[in-house]
Amino acid sequence: MTDPNASNDKEMPFVQHLLELRDRLLKMILAIIVVMLVLMPFAGELFSLFAEPLGELLFEGTGNKMIVTHPVGSFFTPFKLAVVLSIFAVMPYLLYHLWAFIAPGLYQHEKSMVFPLLISSSILFYLGIAFAHYVVLPLVFGFMIYMTPVGVEMMTDIGLYLDFVLKLFFAFGLAFQVPIVTVVLIWMNIVTPESLAKKRPYIIVAAFVIGMLLTPPDAISQTLLAIPIWLLFEIGLFFGRIVVGRRAESTEDKSNYPAVPSDINAEMARDAAGKDNTKGLEKK
Repeated sequence: MTDPNASNDKEMPFVQHLLELRDRLLKMILAIIVVMLVLMPFAGELFSLFAEPLGELLFEGTGNKMIVTHPVGSFFTPFKLAVVLSIFAVMPYLLYHLWAFIAPGLYQHEKSMVFPLLISSSILFYLGIAFAHYVVLPLVFGFMIYMTPVGVEMMTDIGLYLDFVLKLFFAFGLAFQVPIVTVVLIWMNIVTPESLAKKRPYIIVAAFVIGMLLTPPDAISQTLLAIPIWLLFEIGLFFGRIVVGRRAESTEDKSNYPAVPSDINAEMARDAAGKDNTKGLEKK
């Protein structure tokens, strides 16, 4: 008969992993809720800050304002903004729990690489959002206002405006992860810096295709996304070469350790055998 406790012992590690995952997810959700409750009283002011790129170009001196076409849009739009900003704000905390959950299953050299990658990916995500807010949006809205036909007033619904801005934020936040992806691919020996350098023309074309798919259908925003993707790829390629160089140096250092000659190994083995025979004679 089989021991029932044996199956429980095998299942316990998996159950513990599930419990740990549940606890970390609860902490992540709780952090988002806490930050959201802090931001909710300032949701109106935060939306005004988000509307600044369009407001400076459209509203000043014209008297135009944004409109609300949905019956409850004046409440749900700032609420949606507060939720998204809460996720953005606690992103390093979320990534920390993700890293802490997978860290026990990683080797030591993998642990030393993953944590810096998580920190740099968070910084690059925020830089992408800042670039979209302060550089891309003013140029895009300026182009849109310039292209508005004569006799047509540009009046934007707050819900549609927020969806447009958040889509652009996510697009640039993800696009700024290109150096991380490049370094990881090189670090895992999936590609080499030389092979990526040879594929540079194809990567530039792919950057413009990604810009076309992730941004609104205008040439300015597509170009402003494609060019940073290309430049960030070059940055990732630069750091990827550094990773390869350090790996080669560590391998060379290990190979420089003096090897023990085979005759010395044989002599040590004979000495050990002689000591064992001496001990056996003493016992007799």
